[in-house]
Amino acid sequence: MEFDGDVGVDGEGKAFWVANGRCYPYVSDSVRRFARRGEGARKEAVTNVGENDSMRVSAVHIDAVGGIAGDMFSAALLDVCPDLWPACEGAIAAVGLADGTRVSLAGYRDSMLSGSRFVVEAPSRVRPSDGRPHVRWSDIRKRIASAHLDEGVRTTALAIFRALAEAEAAVHGIDVDSVAFHEVGADDSIADILSAAAIISGLGRCRWSIGPIPRGRGLVATEHGMLPVPAPATLALLEGFVVIDDGEQGERVTPTGAAILRHLAPSQEADPVPRRLIGAGIGFGTRTLERRSNVLRASLFAAVDAGLQGDRVEVLRFEVDDQTGEDLAVALQRLRGAAAVIDVCQWPVLGKKGRMAAAVQVLVRPEAAARIVDEVLAETTTLGVRRSTVARTTVRREMRDVDGVPVKLARRPSGISAKAEMDGLAHLEGTASRQTERKRVESEAIDEEESDG
Repeated sequence: MEFDGDVGVDGEGKAFWVANGRCYPYVSDSVRRFARRGEGARKEAVTNVGENDSMRVSAVHIDAVGGIAGDMFSAALLDVCPDLWPACEGAIAAVGLADGTRVSLAGYRDSMLSGSRFVVEAPSRVRPSDGRPHVRWSDIRKRIASAHLDEGVRTTALAIFRALAEAEAAVHGIDVDSVAFHEVGADDSIADILSAAAIISGLGRCRWSIGPIPRGRGLVATEHGMLPVPAPATLALLEGFVVIDDGEQGERVTPTGAAILRHLAPSQEADPVPRRLIGAGIGFGTRTLERRSNVLRASLFAAVDAGLQGDRVEVLRFEVDDQTGEDLAVALQRLRGAAAVIDVCQWPVLGKKGRMAAAVQVLVRPEAAARIVDEVLAETTTLGVRRSTVARTTVRREMRDVDGVPVKLARRPSGISAKAEMDGLAHLEGTASRQTERKRVESEAIDEEESDG
């Protein structure tokens, strides 16, 4: 297996990759830009900006103009984040492909746009027309689990493959461990998913979003014969996403692309948070479409204020005046434990006819609001729930352990604040002892954070 590795630049200013003493041409504009600027400048690429909070990637938006496939996803992100290529290379090498398989990132342009292609070239003796052997999901899982991979890459790759396996199992009515992949088990799909996993892990925690997804038209040839577009497993993976018919024929979303989307769970709602655009990349697919470039665009954004974060939440409000306090406490505790519930609070109010009542507010993720409303109506005696979607601004928070006491650090515009968790202080007797220990661990947590830079 051969890879195109470190970036170099020749006397004519053309970029190339160097690996094992061999040079491979590479003409992506983004990589050429970094190569031309030199080693020091390349370290400023968007994937290496952890030291500069104002340019850390906080959001990635995908425009599936031509559709989405595993190779298009990797090509687009590597086009804007070329410094992630070594991580992709390492992940693919750790799992291993067939001898002679070559993986590269190639510059490409059509009549309108320029960008990159993620290319997996099989040995000349292996042709796609020869047919592809079935590869069991359990075997792929073992290969990835035993490979020398970064844990974040391993977890992401397994999650993407697992989503595919579960979709195939549902379509064929079989157990997940009995799934055998056809097209997805081939080396090109394995390389696509490992590369995508390395990219997702390398970018770290950020908000993913995507516009409408093209549905496609017609039929696609598979190992099971001709199937309608999207193919059954792809259709299962796309459940819940907003799709459109833009008139273009053919498969627009591959099973691999759909599995990546299912893992990322990107939002298709408007993003109300102001962000700074820090770069965009174009990834080309292999097909040629009639009325548009067959590309996927990935745009990367940084937070305007590195200490603040923003999102949207749904607020559920209701009052209860005919449920006992002990039963309502149980109901609200169950709501607090529901997935996608952010917070639950209550306060006393005077209701109709002067009755004492409890006003309740539940903050939930917007995509789960309808499900939580059903739970509210099942757990409480209220006859209705008021709903509103609001923008929310929060400070960045992280936990630090000081001598066994968890301390929450918050990055406020005025500086870092700290708050020790009471559970870590509960073993101390007397309020004076607890307050003294609280001040000590909070002070130490701030000192450690500032010394770490």
